[in-house]
Amino acid sequence: GCDSSLNLTSQKATDAVDNIFRSLRDIAKARMHMKQFHSIHNAGSNTHQASGSFSSLCIQVVEEICNPDRPDPVDIEHMSSGLTDLLKTGFSMFMKVNRPHPGDHPLLIIFMVGGVTVSEVKIVKDLVATRKPGTQ
Repeated sequence: GCDSSLNLTSQKATDAVDNIFRSLRDIAKARMHMKQFHSIHNAGSNTHQASGSFSSLCIQVVEEICNPDRPDPVDIEHMSSGLTDLLKTGFSMFMKVNRPHPGDHPLLIIFMVGGVTVSEVKIVKDLVATRKPGTQ
């Protein structure tokens, strides 16, 4: 709300910073219901607090999809796309039916709201090439 530094007041600056932090809190609330992807910060141990690290949400999702040790992702859901899938989903209440895994398909499309960095794209490409060869 300020077109030049001459019009900048303390109140306008305070309002702008408040809006930024309000947006950040809203973004954090959007992921609070998730069990696995709720944070990009991995805290260090009690003795090494400074050794905490950050892991991109995009990279966390791709690692989960490409991880052979976790067959059913916790926060990633398969969405039924047709009548056959809907019938399978309905019968799964009565009998043990495995949901399709996102990594089973040879083509995986990831849409990240807000975009990704070039380094994230490179890391994702390398992860998929090493853990799921043949997947695009």
